Amino acid sequence: MTSRSAATRSRKATGSRQPGRLRGIDAARGVALLGMMATHLLPTFESNANLTPTWIGLTFSGRAAALFAVLAGVGLALSTGKNTPLEGAQLSAARRGVALRALVVAAVGLTLGGLEVNVAIILVHYAVLFLCILPFLGLGVKPLCAWAAGWILASPVLAYLLRPWLLAPEPPLNLGHNPAWDDLATPTRLLADVFFTGYYPVFQWLSYLLVGVVIGRLVLTKAVTPVLLLVSGTVVAVAAKALGTAAMEDWGGRAALEQVLNAPGYPLGSVLQVNLTGIQQEGSWWWLASAAPHSGTPLDLLHTSAVATAVIGACLLLERLAEWVDLDLLLPLRGAGAMTLTLYTVHVWVVSGFYLKPLPAGWTEDGMFFAQAATAVTIGIVFARLRWRGPLEWAGHTASLVGRGGFKALS
Repeated sequence: MTSRSAATRSRKATGSRQPGRLRGIDAARGVALLGMMATHLLPTFESNANLTPTWIGLTFSGRAAALFAVLAGVGLALSTGKNTPLEGAQLSAARRGVALRALVVAAVGLTLGGLEVNVAIILVHYAVLFLCILPFLGLGVKPLCAWAAGWILASPVLAYLLRPWLLAPEPPLNLGHNPAWDDLATPTRLLADVFFTGYYPVFQWLSYLLVGVVIGRLVLTKAVTPVLLLVSGTVVAVAAKALGTAAMEDWGGRAALEQVLNAPGYPLGSVLQVNLTGIQQEGSWWWLASAAPHSGTPLDLLHTSAVATAVIGACLLLERLAEWVDLDLLLPLRGAGAMTLTLYTVHVWVVSGFYLKPLPAGWTEDGMFFAQAATAVTIGIVFARLRWRGPLEWAGHTASLVGRGGFKALS
């Protein structure tokens, strides 16, 4: 009786999911989406002279976007061989599929870049990261670990050395806005911004995709893997943040950086806790010792990668728990997480409608966030129940199929 009941549950679980999809990974994408929406719609600093960090800024700033990027690497690993990377013609076909999918994402990002919106749109950088990771998709876990560790340590140093040179011309080689179609007319400036001087510097952010591919190459269905991801990610995240805080507050780093900035009264301590974007990190090697969100330093990359690893581990554990109790506990998160490109795009478009405009009567920032979050979750649940792809996910999937096998793949 027990064996038949277990078999029935197994058949139900298998029949209710799309083949090849890990619900925990989709749920983690849902967490990343809601986290990014929170940083877009809710204040990350209090509106006072000290720029006191809010709990939203302390919790999600830098971490939500990094989780989004790490999960991109996980998804690419799962689609290009899972535990054993593809080789030869299969690998070449998979790379073509990833490249064409990246073009779809880039087109969406460049279109959104034309909107007037107070949001740093990640999609163009996301697409370029897809292209940059292509040479690494044929590697196994050990060489990938070496590349990830080396990139986390070395890329911030190289970026620190190159940024002043890129910002020295007049005008400097950065956009100051989201990449849009018009920026293709100035490719040097666009590439400098995307790789080094913009909000999501691809040169350092490739670290996240390398970490993600490492995670995706592990046997994620084994019971011990999520535990290892959760524990190791938590330990490394805490250690990296503690080291960065000690460097700034106990070893003289913040005092040295305040002298470099030469801006009396500027709340550098608050900025180091939430978001270092907009500050030119030059003039002192102490910049590389911080773990500030969006600083792109080794400790920032290590901390945010580790947080992403822990979140993925936790979501995979919840997936196993859901299977054990035979309840779809992750449905609200995994539904939205399976169509993040579509929901993120709609979110940015909606936010653009309120740019430099007052909120509708009776609405607050909290209300706007919860309304958009609830809408995203509801749409995700409906699409998951109907087993539909999001419209932009369908476009990306179709492009990937064409790249892998030509138009015959669609028949």
